[in-house]
Amino acid sequence: TLTATAYLVPDAGRKFGRHSSYLHTWKSKGNAGPGRVSNAVVNSQRSCFMSKLLASADVKSSFDEKAYEADRLSKDAKAMDEMKQIATEEFSKLRTPWKWKIRKAVWDYLEEKDLAQFPRPVHHRIPNFIGADDAAERLATLPEFQSASIVKVNPDTPQRQVRHLVLENGKTLLTPQPRLRTGFFSTLKTGTDAIPSDLPIEQLTSSKGAAKNGTPITLYEKYTVDLVVVGSTAVCPNTGARVGKGEGFAELEWGILSQQGNLDAENVLVVTTVHDCQIFDGGVEEPWKSLMKQLEDEQKEDGSADAATTTKSPFGTLTQHDVPVDIIVTPTRVIHVSNRLPKPSGVYWDLLSPQKLAQIRVLQELKKKTEEELGETLPSGPDEVLPPTASRKRGGRGRGGRGRGRGGRGRGRGGRDRN
Repeated sequence: TLTATAYLVPDAGRKFGRHSSYLHTWKSKGNAGPGRVSNAVVNSQRSCFMSKLLASADVKSSFDEKAYEADRLSKDAKAMDEMKQIATEEFSKLRTPWKWKIRKAVWDYLEEKDLAQFPRPVHHRIPNFIGADDAAERLATLPEFQSASIVKVNPDTPQRQVRHLVLENGKTLLTPQPRLRTGFFSTLKTGTDAIPSDLPIEQLTSSKGAAKNGTPITLYEKYTVDLVVVGSTAVCPNTGARVGKGEGFAELEWGILSQQGNLDAENVLVVTTVHDCQIFDGGVEEPWKSLMKQLEDEQKEDGSADAATTTKSPFGTLTQHDVPVDIIVTPTRVIHVSNRLPKPSGVYWDLLSPQKLAQIRVLQELKKKTEEELGETLPSGPDEVLPPTASRKRGGRGRGGRGRGRGGRGRGRGGRDRN
């Protein structure tokens, strides 16, 4: 006999969900034992599964939107469960606990002041701030954007209008699969055989649209990125230090692209779009005023505070692989970082934890190939507690489900993205 789930066809549950759970009803039948069925039943049900799969004409011939969406929702639900299981005190085990203090302060403030729009709450994600579309429009006026041919943009909701403007201006959009969990990158450009010019751009700028209409590329494609746009939770205007949502994918993507020769780490500019309150202002306004007070109180409690050591900034030392930004764009202004910290180049395998490596197939492939080329085993980083990821809840407190003004709906493009 075989266990009832031992022979389930891979991925069949996505397309035939009601059938994939059918065998679970066969419990304690005769001498089969709990949760077991006979080989005859196994073969019969296998035939049923295969016939349904073969009868489906679009299993391999076209992009299956329903399957993609079901898979995405399933993974997001799993991420939500994992987030709930990680207690707040475990943040101290992370490599850069100072970043989590900044994240919490900014996320809490955006929620409290209703400065965010869908998806809510903003915790554990790149916040979709009010005015994101205005910041994107301002970014598109930069000479660095106008001269770029290939622009890499993160897949998060607040940068959806940036992705729209890249395509609208006839540029090639390079965007990663969310969390690199289903692939590597996709390229999109309108007016091509893959994407005819009459296809509405708003259908291309969500992660689902990019997956459906984009051209998947491998690690070994030849192209050169001219500009990189990233999302942020907080940034420092003095050094360009950036705090993301805590998963490190922007840094990994930068490392892979620079290692493969698709990106010049020394010369390619990095731009971020944020709300003005996400920029560290020295502790003058909220949320930075309260955060600085909290840090000073903590120093006094542990006896480390004096005139020379009192915290001047909540931004601590960046890790070797962190990518600072060159330009910060908000709905109201553009900031060119004058004392930007140095940028990394390549993948720092000695900093990449086994937990993170296990999540990303393209990194596993790259490490294996590099080891084969070098004829040696690359180092692994220390174990780490991976941070929680975002829950998905439409709406939120107050008016936050839709946001305010023009930025709240993104003119039909940015306000309702489900990445």
